[in-house]
Amino acid sequence: MANIHPSAIVEDGAQLGTDVTIGPFCHVRSQAVLHDRVELISHVSVSGRTTLGEGCVVHPFAVLGGQPQNFRHEGSDTVLEIGAETIIRESATVHVGSSNSTGKTLIGSHCHLFAQCHVAHDCHIGDHVIIGGASALAGHVEVADHASVGGFTAVLQFVRIGHHAFIGGASAVGHDVIPFGLAARDPAVLHGFNLIGMRRSGMKRSDIDTMRAAYGVIYATDGTIAGNLELAREQFGDHKIVAEIIDFLEKRGKRPVMRPRRELGSSGSESDDAPLM
Repeated sequence: MANIHPSAIVEDGAQLGTDVTIGPFCHVRSQAVLHDRVELISHVSVSGRTTLGEGCVVHPFAVLGGQPQNFRHEGSDTVLEIGAETIIRESATVHVGSSNSTGKTLIGSHCHLFAQCHVAHDCHIGDHVIIGGASALAGHVEVADHASVGGFTAVLQFVRIGHHAFIGGASAVGHDVIPFGLAARDPAVLHGFNLIGMRRSGMKRSDIDTMRAAYGVIYATDGTIAGNLELAREQFGDHKIVAEIIDFLEKRGKRPVMRPRRELGSSGSESDDAPLM
């Protein structure tokens, strides 16, 4: 049985699993689906075709399933799907997908959306992702597993953020960030790899050294990025994560790929003669 506070409104048609808790002054619209053990603490709005996975916790004044801020959206029945055990903090907002795109906004399991952050229409977010407080993801952004976005960061539409990447706080991200990439500043530039994330993932020192060597080849000034990728694949293509990074760079999305602040010399160190990016 669900535990529903007398001041809450749950419209007919809403589907509630077992042990769901809906606190004071929440509003759950008719198309919403709340799986087992979901908790809406208080003053939460869940509208549209929104699904919350098992064990999700939503804090006060969060708004889930609102219409997309997309002038080309025609108002069709698009969806928001949120995976299990995800925590959504105070005043966060997440919109459903839009009719002129995938029609789905997806957030994986075990994610943490901090207070006042915004996830726009058609974003696809993986598992174990952290979105910092007051950060905003524009439409169609992709964030892969275990990535972290620091607080007060803005991510431009269609940007891809690779798995285990880390975006520093108060950054403006307009380019794709490679897996395990470390990016920061306004505008954000690449600062090498997320070494803390590498160590936490159990990566061996030999793997880190190989990835650093590949990084030096990819971003060297001695050729084009496309040519450097071919060299990196020849030298390091049998390394699983390096191959993933090369594939990520070759499969360019709608945004250019982020580069270091300065291009690297053949030794893998920053070149003083390289232009600022």
